[in-house]
Amino acid sequence: MLLAIDVGNTNISFGVLEGEVLQHHLRCESARSRTADEYAVLVRQMLDLRRVDLARIDSAIIASVVPTLTDTMVGLVERAFGIEPLVVGPGIKTGMAILYENPREVGADRIVNAVAAHEWMKRSPEPAPPPEPGRGDHAASGVIVVDFGTATTFDCVTPKGEYLGGVIAPGIQISAEALFSRAARLSRVEIALPPRVVGRNPVHSMQSGIVYGYAGLVDGLVNRLRRELGYPCRVIATGGLARLIAPQTETIEVVDDDLTLTGLRLIYERNAERGSGSSLHPPAAGGGGQG
Repeated sequence: MLLAIDVGNTNISFGVLEGEVLQHHLRCESARSRTADEYAVLVRQMLDLRRVDLARIDSAIIASVVPTLTDTMVGLVERAFGIEPLVVGPGIKTGMAILYENPREVGADRIVNAVAAHEWMKRSPEPAPPPEPGRGDHAASGVIVVDFGTATTFDCVTPKGEYLGGVIAPGIQISAEALFSRAARLSRVEIALPPRVVGRNPVHSMQSGIVYGYAGLVDGLVNRLRRELGYPCRVIATGGLARLIAPQTETIEVVDDDLTLTGLRLIYERNAERGSGSSLHPPAAGGGGQG
């Protein structure tokens, strides 16, 4: 089984995959003060609660946007499972050309999401949107990934499967916290769907601005990206607040909570022949059942 680890600025996601099937999806806080030993204990306990046979985890892959936690995650995998993980970074085979001016400046999570989104587009039975007038009847389709994380990112993949670039906007939680902290008479509110767009009290007014405001941001940026790219683009979303915002938009087609973990699996498979996930020492036994 494969352990896929996605290290974000706010949370760390752990996925246990068997073949193409995601068996378990776990999360914890991205605590920079924790040591590799502490993470190893935490992850083993979380997997044990789900009766995962720890001895069956024989490979691992890590994507991290928090440099101080990258080595910590490598240490976690080595200590907890006795294997050497593959780390997404320069020199890793992704199967996707990176057209960014400096490929080393692209966050690992953005590349991983782009790989998974391109694969989704190829496999999805849904037809691509019709081409714009004057651009041909059989224009190939690209894909745009909207990731509602600490930042809200938009990543563009060409019809040929190349990573082109994208947009980085402040995340929903960051923007809301800025509003709450800088406006003396506004208190923190739950980020939730209000009953109507026109708020009739401060709570509903702020919720409307956050939810519908970000829905408008998504639609506005996606439409601008489509016009600039000049070819049809399908749109897939992921991230913590995707299921709240996506239904309020006109452009997002699908929400996939596990998109990053799927991308990590695809990248691991493309590098499997290179000997990644090799054993450092026999994995420790643990767990009470099949994962």
